[in-house]
Amino acid sequence: MARQGTIVFFDLETTGLGTTSCHIVQLGASCKNTIFNRYILPGIPIGDKATKVNGLTVSYGQLFLHGEPVSTEPLYHSLKSFIHYLGRFPGPVLLAAHNAWRFDQIVLMRVLWKFFLFEQFQQVVSGFVDTLPLSKKLNPQLDCFKQPCLGRYFLGGKYNAHNAVQKAKQLEELFCNRWNPDNYDIEEFTDWI
Repeated sequence: MARQGTIVFFDLETTGLGTTSCHIVQLGASCKNTIFNRYILPGIPIGDKATKVNGLTVSYGQLFLHGEPVSTEPLYHSLKSFIHYLGRFPGPVLLAAHNAWRFDQIVLMRVLWKFFLFEQFQQVVSGFVDTLPLSKKLNPQLDCFKQPCLGRYFLGGKYNAHNAVQKAKQLEELFCNRWNPDNYDIEEFTDWI
């Protein structure tokens, strides 16, 4: 990965699918067995559909995962910690997510701007790789490109499809151990910032 330095795989769990209004409830990332995981108490209710998918609920100011309380950190501190985590890798860093351009990148950038953290973020991150269109180019024989389908096809195993850390780890394994795209493919599906 000559030009970009390091690729870090990340994922978000949110209160819903509205990119302009959802709140982040989990921010997870993986790079070479170095994990980042933060749960965030949202400022708005978690939608019923989101709860069915990710198992996260809020009751009396506490976040629960499948009925068990989880420790949370304010979003601002989670973002600062994430920037610090990313800064530990040889840079500049590329962030990779499945469907990044239509969801994860948009939501993450919105909250970075909201908390005036974009400039700090930009010092360590050079862009976003969207592995959804990349997977379509590399595997045109497939008919399903959702991450769970790709995981079953290439890895054969089941994983927690709605846990940000598990999704980031699985995406890293798909990318690095199964697809192994070259720099030209990576650049084609990178949105530079």
